[in-house]
Amino acid sequence: MAGLDTQLNMRARPSIAVIGGGYAGMAAALTLAEHGMAPSVFEAGHTLGGRARALSLPDHPMALDNGQHLLLGAYHTTLQLIRDVHATPPWLRLPLQLYSEGGLQLRAAPLPAPWHTLLGLLRADGLPLADRLRAAGFMAAQHRRNFRLEQDCSVGQLLTGQGERLIRLLWQPLCLAALNTPVEVASAQTFLNVLRDSLTGRREDSDLILPTCDLGELFPLPAAQRIRALGGDIQTGHRIRKMAYQNGRMLLDGQPFDRVVCAVAPFHAAALLRPIEALHPLADTIDRLRYWPIATVWLQYPADIRLPRPMTGLTGTLAQWVFDRSHTHGQSGLLAVVVSVAPARLDVAALARQVTHELQQAFGLPAQPLWQRTVVERRATWSCEAHVVRPAHRTAIDALYLAGDYTDSPYPATLEAAVQSGVQCAGHILSTA
Repeated sequence: MAGLDTQLNMRARPSIAVIGGGYAGMAAALTLAEHGMAPSVFEAGHTLGGRARALSLPDHPMALDNGQHLLLGAYHTTLQLIRDVHATPPWLRLPLQLYSEGGLQLRAAPLPAPWHTLLGLLRADGLPLADRLRAAGFMAAQHRRNFRLEQDCSVGQLLTGQGERLIRLLWQPLCLAALNTPVEVASAQTFLNVLRDSLTGRREDSDLILPTCDLGELFPLPAAQRIRALGGDIQTGHRIRKMAYQNGRMLLDGQPFDRVVCAVAPFHAAALLRPIEALHPLADTIDRLRYWPIATVWLQYPADIRLPRPMTGLTGTLAQWVFDRSHTHGQSGLLAVVVSVAPARLDVAALARQVTHELQQAFGLPAQPLWQRTVVERRATWSCEAHVVRPAHRTAIDALYLAGDYTDSPYPATLEAAVQSGVQCAGHILSTA
């Protein structure tokens, strides 16, 4: 009888498909699997992770990533899911510290939030006292307002009165790191949401979380193993080309499913949605999003090259952040240099030369690395502008849900926004199953 009951329960479960094996899709699939569902995940690429995936290059022996992703202690959903699929958390956790070579040096004080960041600002090196007082006063004022604006505006407008030097050394680097959108157009409310949750919640929410494994091993790959063990299915190299809606069910290339989570990048999602008449307005909303690139210049130096810190900022340079993988991944001499909002007309060879020169000037590194590779995500993030309209997770069709860092969320295009969206879509499905 127990076996029969199990078979009946298996047949009674709705058939669920997740399109996209990035962080949003895998978060949705894992949540569903953990609650007794058996989702089928369809990923067009041969590697899980989407825009946060591992790279395997034939001319370099070490595991690399297509970009660098810094997590914050405030990313509770992402960190919990990673803990769920790892016996030991694969990350290096550091109290808040922002160090820019030749610029700002800030470290959180050993006090409860928000005093740890306020005192950290007042003690910061690289800024005159007047700027430090101005920055601390800005944070205190936003805290009194609960970090809420009556009407959204640009970060540039929000920072009126902060002064060019303070914006250049503190606020602009933070805005680019969090939103990958220039301060002139970036959403002030979204920026304040990040500051609120990371700097004024619990003290540990401001911690910097640096992965110690590649982005595939961080979450998507162990999540896939867990999903399969629970009865789900993961198919890589399987692109869904056509989506339709018929008799209350979704058809993916003709295959029927009771529920579907569309968790592909927005520019792919719009193309899948548009053939369905009821979803035309949704596709139009997504098509209005703009995008910014991020370039990562990988540089392999001799094994004895090691920077003092795992993450260092640069000031007045094209390069913005340098990650030393010897600290986090045990990859001696390997540096990853991030250029957010990379130049529109990107000459990758010229970019690599410029970055190499900047590192030589800043750290005295060799003029030429042993190996180099520039990886460009040309639509790395959607442009998190003031008043941007983001689609909801529910759609005009009850059987279809949207997940991704571009969907409705208080956060910009981050792993936390992506993971939260996947978990929320799974929650909607479970509540109606």
